[in-house]
Amino acid sequence: MGHWLYRNIVEPGKLPLLLALGAFVVTFLVTRVITRLIRAGRGPFGNVRAGGLHIHHVVPGVVLSVLGGFGAVASGRHGFGAAAFAVVFGMGAGLVLDEFALLLHLDDVYWSEAGRKSVEVVVLTAALVGLVLAGFSPFGVNDMTADELQDRGTVISGVVVNFVFSLVALGKGKFRLAVLGVIVPFLALVGAVRLARPDSYWARHFYRRRPRARVRAALRAQRHDRRWDRPRRAVQDWIGGRPDARSARLPGPGPGPDGE
Repeated sequence: MGHWLYRNIVEPGKLPLLLALGAFVVTFLVTRVITRLIRAGRGPFGNVRAGGLHIHHVVPGVVLSVLGGFGAVASGRHGFGAAAFAVVFGMGAGLVLDEFALLLHLDDVYWSEAGRKSVEVVVLTAALVGLVLAGFSPFGVNDMTADELQDRGTVISGVVVNFVFSLVALGKGKFRLAVLGVIVPFLALVGAVRLARPDSYWARHFYRRRPRARVRAALRAQRHDRRWDRPRRAVQDWIGGRPDARSARLPGPGPGPDGE
């Protein structure tokens, strides 16, 4: 295990990426635990306010991301500085993306239905970074044997093929399947060969003169949403907490409760 870690993580300079991913995931999980405790009125935590202004945790997240990002660029891929700044950047990114929905809507939607977008973005981001981390890079590793080079080439070729399938699935409006398909071999092939969603780029351009295909695509999308919407929401609620429609406020001045 130690030899594999050194050859595939430390030697190619991926250790900062591993630390950043770990800090990103841990920060998001800790933040969600704290916000849920605040929402339930339990524990010693509370919203941060300054002069009557509610300070969302996206604010320190942006500061940490800027410090960690510039520090990591200046430090390179090796050494203590690179590792430390990677952790800082991962923490900042976790805080920022935990409130991605707030940035998207420019409104305090943390515990509303729209706030589910934050959980989706965090999960997809962690999956994509994990893909980059787990990929066997042929660069930055010294004295590779012919078998090692062949194995890495095979893995990279498979990733490229999966990426092509993912692009097709993305064009068909299957966003989650496209992203996960980059990680799980040939999963995106399912989305690439099936009917596109009726509002997707693929449907608008390739189903324009195929009315039967448009009708079938709409019916299939409705059946799919009915079947998978509840399990998807259950997973999102387990990770980030159940949305509360009462917590959504109307746009306007003044602080609003986001459970930070």
